[in-house]
Amino acid sequence: MDVEQVDLSRGWPNPALLPTTALAEASAKVLATPAIWTPALMYGPDEGYQPLREHIARWLTTFYQPRDRITPERICITGGASQNVACILQVFTDPVYTRNVWMVAPAYHLSFRIFDDSGFSGRLRAVPQSDAGLDLAYLRQELLIAEERARRENNNAPNYKPTRPWGKVYKHVIYATPTFSNPSTLTMSLPDRENLVRLAREFDALIIADDVYDFLQWSPDPAKTLPQPNRAHLPRLVDVDRYLDGGPGDDWGNVVSNGSFSKLLGPGMRTGWAEATEKVAYGLSQAGSSRSGGAPSHMCAAIIAQLFPTGIVQDFIGDVLQPAYARRYHRMISSIREHLVPLGVGLPPVPDVAGGYFIWLRLPHPLRSSELVPIALREQNLIVASGNVFRIDGDAAGDKNDFDDGMRLCFAWEREDKLEEGVRRLASVIREALK
Repeated sequence: MDVEQVDLSRGWPNPALLPTTALAEASAKVLATPAIWTPALMYGPDEGYQPLREHIARWLTTFYQPRDRITPERICITGGASQNVACILQVFTDPVYTRNVWMVAPAYHLSFRIFDDSGFSGRLRAVPQSDAGLDLAYLRQELLIAEERARRENNNAPNYKPTRPWGKVYKHVIYATPTFSNPSTLTMSLPDRENLVRLAREFDALIIADDVYDFLQWSPDPAKTLPQPNRAHLPRLVDVDRYLDGGPGDDWGNVVSNGSFSKLLGPGMRTGWAEATEKVAYGLSQAGSSRSGGAPSHMCAAIIAQLFPTGIVQDFIGDVLQPAYARRYHRMISSIREHLVPLGVGLPPVPDVAGGYFIWLRLPHPLRSSELVPIALREQNLIVASGNVFRIDGDAAGDKNDFDDGMRLCFAWEREDKLEEGVRRLASVIREALK
């Protein structure tokens, strides 16, 4: 096919939106300063590069405005969000005693193997999320069933994880991207956040909240701007756990916030952070790989730390990333409304705050995205993501776990001028399929 390929599936940042000059200057400063590069090139403390922990704590306090300030002791530096999920599972789960991993669905598909590798293959379960919110009644019903099964099987203590002062083994794991979810783009409401935390406390579950898109936010109206684009519009689940009903019932809590610089500075930096209670943050730092090898991404953490004192990170987000991604989002949305909506394609309701990397489409009946995706590639040289890529592996509850009427488009990766072309090509595929 002669036409240039358009990839609306890849969930990567466009290279033009990475702060290469700032990173080059920060790297030069680190390598020119023995007081910085000497410790940065060593193994480092288990909890991570201390100056970056301090910068992140202040930065998050400013952005999320929690009732109590965030301290560095609540922060553990990680090797990025994906690596950190693996470490969380190593420290805080047991492959038998931990009953299930409950995933808000549709879910980020590349996370499935991380859970499988920790012994949860076949025990990932979908928690449906629609435009109306999370199906918390269904989750509670299924948690009760899982607990009854555990009682019958006498599964009342960890089988493979020894008792350790820095680690607690939870009975359940709940995984979610609460804000600008990948792939659905939905944002969990405050009542759902609070009720999810209550369920986690009731059933001894650890919520892993991928909070990786929170800073990429803008107005859904292209003619307006957010009143406070440098402030979060909702508390995170980890913030909810701090204040709800007087706070956590013990020193561990029930939520860990999984943060990353991948969507802000570049995924190749391989650096992120976790925030949780001090006990969980420290316990996470004691994962065997960190205890042996030292803090993940220690040199990169030292480089990133140079970007905070002068506000480079904050300014780059506000002056470059938010406007650029907002422009891309509105360009794609406008094209979808022009070319796809007249064909019966549906969009999620207009949110109070837009953000993230993706737009989720609903196809008109009887079209199925699994059938359209190969046609789009073959006939239009267009790559898009089928909805059932994001269904939960191994969950037989088909009515709760079928997304073949959905399709995910990414506006972050391709050149901006190719976004509309991609939507036009998709319209051609859908128009032909409807004949």
